[in-house]
Order: sequence, then structure tokens, then C-alpha cells
Amino acid sequence: MRNSSRGAVDPFIVMDVMEAARQAEASGRHIIHMEVGQPSAGAPKEALDALASRMKTDPLGYTVALGLPELRARIARYYGERHGVDLDPARVVVTPGSSGGFVLAFTALFDSGQRVALGRPGYPSYRQILKALDLLPTEIEASAANGYQLVPSDLEGVSFDGLLMASPANPTGTMLGREALGALIGCCQSRGAAFLSDEIYHGIEHAAPSVSALEVSDDVCVINSFSKYFCMTGWRVGWLVVPDAQVRQIERLAQNLFICPPHAAQVAALAAMDATESLEANLAVYAKNRDMMLAELPKIGFDRIAPPDGAFYIYADVSALTQDSRAFAAEILEKAGVAVTPGLDFDPVRGHGTLRFSYARGTADIAEGLDRLRRFMAQR
Repeated sequence: MRNSSRGAVDPFIVMDVMEAARQAEASGRHIIHMEVGQPSAGAPKEALDALASRMKTDPLGYTVALGLPELRARIARYYGERHGVDLDPARVVVTPGSSGGFVLAFTALFDSGQRVALGRPGYPSYRQILKALDLLPTEIEASAANGYQLVPSDLEGVSFDGLLMASPANPTGTMLGREALGALIGCCQSRGAAFLSDEIYHGIEHAAPSVSALEVSDDVCVINSFSKYFCMTGWRVGWLVVPDAQVRQIERLAQNLFICPPHAAQVAALAAMDATESLEANLAVYAKNRDMMLAELPKIGFDRIAPPDGAFYIYADVSALTQDSRAFAAEILEKAGVAVTPGLDFDPVRGHGTLRFSYARGTADIAEGLDRLRRFMAQR
């Protein structure tokens, strides 16, 4: 059998780094993980307890394709609590992680060959999922002066059928305020293009609250997840919020592509949404880690950093140190025992000279990782 051209996507480099780190650990080495955006806290105790209780009486079979009605209603209430948005639960679609949400949204909104604009640097799986769906990712270089976020002038002369933005962004952690977000939404709507807002890092912000696209317009597609703020990466449960006109289209796709999101994950996710005390405690850890990273990385030699307003990443320009970030990351793993992500994942053009550091782990790990990086750079 032959391979399809649609399946010829690039590897997700951070997953390759994770595998290299796993192999190092299997050989007996202790590795500090700064490569992956995965909270070390795990799902809140309330989520685990709720699931354990439910499993005693419920076989946890299929749910309806759009997700548990009570979870959809709780997500809708979340937008009222956090963003002041009166959201109809009928517009909420529970998905198998945000990745499942991207597949559903891209398939529902775009026809084969249409163009979706993306800022560069950005989350690499955007472009790979688009390619696999026979869509055309149109990457536009975002400037450091704008926090590596696109502005309407960047879109002038660019043909696109949709625009996908993330705030807080991966890999930079930079955010869009209400005015900037509104300008981009308005630019899309004036051109008849769809606007998609990746909000999976909402709740993890350090200076000002994140602004949801739903605060600006109902005619947008929002993608979110329980992976980051709710610390449920491996549970694979996320959600979409879409206009009324798209709900049935997405429901039909979800029925056929996924049947439903994992029932057990949905039960845990529902309880996680009310685990406020433990989730806020995690934020205090991220804030401490961020302050430590911002204070120490420049002393070590990583002093050209995007302003991390949210998420749990530091994106550093290391072009003065290397023009091969992949080899540099491999050297850091081998000699320092610290796993970091090459910028090539996020920016195939400028990523040769950038690295992403995650501070989602415990503070002791971050402190140890910084100490190892300090010794590595001193001997390099």
C-alpha cells in the first residue's frame, strides 16, 4: 500500500525530545523536564474522587456525541463566571481533547484547499492537522515588537478563509488584549473569514485576565481544553464553543469521527471545574517558577525573552548562541540532563535560533534545572 500525501506531516519535535528524555531516564539518568507543557500536579483530587464514586454505579458507556449535558451546562456557566458572557449550553461541544476540537472545527468550517492563516511562531500541530485535512496553512511572521502576535496590518495582501489565534500563546506566553483581539475579529469578519480562538491556556495568566473571543463576538469558534489550567493532559477532554449554525454540522462529524469524548474523562472534568482551591494553588506555583526563570535565565545567558503574560513558557532567542536549536537542545539534554524544546517546532524559519522552556513542573525541579543550565553554559 502507498502512503497518502495528506499524511506526510512533519514530526512534533517536542514529542521526539520527550522520547529522548525517556530513553535517558530508562538508562538511569535523572532528567529535568522543561520541554513539555504538562502540569506536574495532575488532575485535582475532587476530579479523581468524583470519578471513583461514579465508577461504582455507572458502567461509563457512550455519551451523546456533544458530551454530557451537565458538563456542557457547567462550561457555559464558566463563561458567565469568568468572562461575563451569557452562553447557551447548546453551543458547547465537548471534544476528545483540544486536538479533537481542532479536527472538528477545521472539518466543519473549511473545504479542501481553503487557506487558514496562522501566526509564526505558533503551535506546530495547527499546520500539521490542517495539512492532513487537505487544507492550506498560511503562516505569517509575527514580530517580536508585537509580542509575536499578529496584528491586522500583518494580514494585508494575504488571502485566507480563516484565522486562528492563541492567547495566551504557545510558545511565547504572550496575550491579546480586548482591543487587539477585537481588531483581528473585525478584520476577519469584514472579509467573510472565520475566526478561531485557541484559549487552552486561559486561567493561567500573570498580569491581566485573559480575554475570550466570546466577549467580542458570538460569530467565532473557541477551542479550549481541560489539559492546562485543569491539569488533565492525559484525560483527553476539551471543548468548542461555536455559533448556533455550526452545532448540528459539528455534531454529525463528532458522531462519525469520535462517537463521543471519553465518558470517564467527562465525569472527572465536571468535578474539576469546581476544584478552585487546588487549581489556584497550582497558579501560585507557576507564578513562582516564572519569576525564578525570568530572574535566572538572563544571568545564565538566555537574555532575549518574549514577555510571558500567561501560559507556562519562556521563549528565548538564542541566535547569538546557535543556529541549530535542535542540536543545541540535544546537547543540553546530553550534558546538562535538562530537556528543552527547539524553536523549530514553532517557527520553521526563525526557530533555528530559539528555544522554549516550560516551567509547568514543581518549583524544586525548576530550580534544579536552572542550576544545571547554569553549569552547562559556564562550561560551554
